[in-house]
Amino acid sequence: MDELEKIRQKKLKELMLKMSGETQKAVSSPVKVDASNFDKVLAENTNVVVDFWAEWCMPCRMVAPIIDELAKEYAGRVVFAKLNTDENPSVAARYSISAIPTLIFFKNGKPVDQVVGALPKGELKRWVEKNL
Repeated sequence: MDELEKIRQKKLKELMLKMSGETQKAVSSPVKVDASNFDKVLAENTNVVVDFWAEWCMPCRMVAPIIDELAKEYAGRVVFAKLNTDENPSVAARYSISAIPTLIFFKNGKPVDQVVGALPKGELKRWVEKNL
C-alpha cells in the first residue's frame, strides 16, 4: 500500500468514526492498566491490545519497545495497554494467563485473539491487522 493510499484510508476511517458518533481516543503510547481500571479501558475503546507482562521477564522486555512503536502507528485505531501480572494476579487469572508475554486483542470489550511469546514486529503487525 503506497503512502497516499494509507493517508486516504486513515482519513476515511476518521470520517466514518466521526459520522457514526463513535470515538476511539488517539492514544499514542501504551496505557498502564491494573485491576482498578482494566474494565474501564476495555469499555471505552473499540480495539484494545493488552500486553500481559512482568518486570523479571526478559522476552517481555524485548517486546516492550515494539509495543511502544505499534501504539504510535495504530493511534486512533487500537489502544495498547500493559498489565503487570505480578501486581494484578486476579486479572491475569481471569484470562488464564500461564505464560508471558501474552498479548490479547479485545474488540468491544471481548477477547477475540491472543499470541504468546516474543514475536517480531512484522508478525505482531500482521496479527493486529488480522484482528482489526
